[in-house]
Amino acid sequence: MLRPEPESIEVATTPTELATLEGRNISAWFGDHQVLDRVSLTMEAGVVTSLIGPSGCGKSTFLRILNRMHELVPSASLAGEVLLDGEDIYDPSRKLVDARKHIGMVFQKPNPFPAQSIYDNVVAGLKLTGTRISRDERDELVESCLTKAGLWKEVKDRLRAPGAGLSGGQQQRLCIARSLAVSPRVLLMDEPCSALDPTSTRVIEETMLELAHEVTIVIVTHNMQQAQRVSQQCAFFLASQGTPGAIVEHGDTEAMFADPIDPRTFDYVNGRFG
Repeated sequence: MLRPEPESIEVATTPTELATLEGRNISAWFGDHQVLDRVSLTMEAGVVTSLIGPSGCGKSTFLRILNRMHELVPSASLAGEVLLDGEDIYDPSRKLVDARKHIGMVFQKPNPFPAQSIYDNVVAGLKLTGTRISRDERDELVESCLTKAGLWKEVKDRLRAPGAGLSGGQQQRLCIARSLAVSPRVLLMDEPCSALDPTSTRVIEETMLELAHEVTIVIVTHNMQQAQRVSQQCAFFLASQGTPGAIVEHGDTEAMFADPIDPRTFDYVNGRFG
C-alpha cells in the first residue's frame, strides 16, 4: 500500500461536514469606485442560495470576495468579514490556499486546462493544494467526482482524451468535477449556464440539486426561472443612480418570487427592468 509522504494532505474518506458561509458588512472598491456597500448575507449549510439582480450591481464581485479572488485585482480593496463556520477567511493567520480548498469556484465560461486530459483536469487541484494520494485512490476520486458532476458515463472510456475536446456543457461539468476533487465545503458558481444550450443547462441544474446534499452552493444567475428551479434561498442585489450595490431583499426563494416585500423585487422578478 502506498502511504502519503509526511508533508502531504490526506483526502477525506468521510463526507465533509456541511458549512455555513456568512458575509458581514462587505464593502468593495475598484480604485476609488465603490461597487458594494455593507452587504451582509448568510448562506446556509446544505442550501442553494441564488444571487440575482441587474448587471453591474455587484453580484459577481460579492461572489469572488467569498473565496478571496477579489484581492487578485491590483486596484481592488474591501472591508468586512467572510466567515466560514464562524472563522474569517481573511484573517492574517489563514492561508489563501485553505480558502480556495474549502470554497471552490466554477466560472461563467468553462475553463478546463486545454493541455490536460479529462483525468488530469479532475485531479489538477490536488497538486495545487499539496495533496498526495495513491494511483488507486486517484482513480476512485476521478470516477467519484465525474459521477457527482453527471459526466462519468459520457467520458469513462476516454479519460485520457483532452478535456478541451468536450462540448461546452461537458466542459462545465468537468470544471465542477475538478472543484469537487479537493473536497470543498462551499461551491460558488458564477452564471455557470449562461453560455450553454437548454439541454446542458438542465443537466447542470440537476447536478446542483444533487450536490446540495453534500456542499453549500451559491450561484449568480440572471435567469429568474433558474433561480426558482435550483435555489431555496435568494438575495436580490441592486445598484441605482450611481450608488454601490446592496441587497434589497433576501429570504426564501419561493416567497420572494410569489410575494416579495419590496416593490423593486417584485418589478425585477417579473421582468419590469433589468
